[in-house]
Amino acid sequence: MAEKRNIFLVGPMGAGKSTIGRHIADQLHLEFVDSDQEIERRTGADIAWVFDLEGEEGFRLREESVIGDLTEMQGIVLATGGGSVMSKEVRNKLSARGIVVYLETPIEKQVARTQRDKRRPLLQTEEAPRDVLERLAEEREPLYKEVADFTVRTDEQSAKVVANQIIDKLDF
Repeated sequence: MAEKRNIFLVGPMGAGKSTIGRHIADQLHLEFVDSDQEIERRTGADIAWVFDLEGEEGFRLREESVIGDLTEMQGIVLATGGGSVMSKEVRNKLSARGIVVYLETPIEKQVARTQRDKRRPLLQTEEAPRDVLERLAEEREPLYKEVADFTVRTDEQSAKVVANQIIDKLDF
């Protein structure tokens, strides 16, 4: 039997990694996994609680471990957390173990898609969400581009259309 391949989605919060990832997995008959959901499953608590108790550093250590485990699987579509690329170890594992797709999304779309979501600890601060998202983009966008095999914009199209664009670019 041919070796199954992995597809790893990276990008900022609000890019649509989970929604698009589910569409890709359904169409290619692969398993969909969300690293944040897996962290919640393993800890028995939501991401906000982990952030409150362990801070961002503790969360990132958990994320690094979970992504390390998940990337060892075969035949998955993985939606990663927006900050997972901050870890060189995570970037190396993503690059080595699958095809990495950067879902590029403008700040305006991120603001619109995340404005009512209370499950994003980095946006639950006194700082304006747009300012947070701009700062994160400045830090992370070079890393998304570094690790990605290719980039797809997600701003003006449905999740299903973006998923089809990604599938068309894959050599499965």
